[in-house]
Amino acid sequence: MICEIAEHQNQRSAITLTVERLRELLTRPEITYLIAEKNGRPVGYVSWLERISLWAGTDYLALDDLYVRAEQRGQGVGEQLMRAVAEVADGMVIRWEVAAANVGAQRFYQRIGADLFTKVICRWQVAVPVPSGASESPHPAGEE
Repeated sequence: MICEIAEHQNQRSAITLTVERLRELLTRPEITYLIAEKNGRPVGYVSWLERISLWAGTDYLALDDLYVRAEQRGQGVGEQLMRAVAEVADGMVIRWEVAAANVGAQRFYQRIGADLFTKVICRWQVAVPVPSGASESPHPAGEE
């Protein structure tokens, strides 16, 4: 379903995770997820991490994904998953991101009582520097 949500958001190329790595990650204590099933078949999931706000000095839940398969949308699955997260949060703030273009998700979140704030998300992936003395060329000297 991770690939399905990426596809739904036109970000399939962003998925570089292997099944083996996902299995490893899901054993980490700060990662939690719930899978919704209907007739023994997975129809949606929600995942989150526990974080701390240095401004507030309190923990909060950082929602990573909420996804419901297309044929199950509008049947309360997403709301059940979000209510389950709220139960786990036990009063902690739950924070997440939603794409500006995903108006349907924004309406859903507002309907369940979430406040929406506009914010720009920044991402910075700094290239790993080449060690001094190492050749930056993929070809040894004289082979170009």
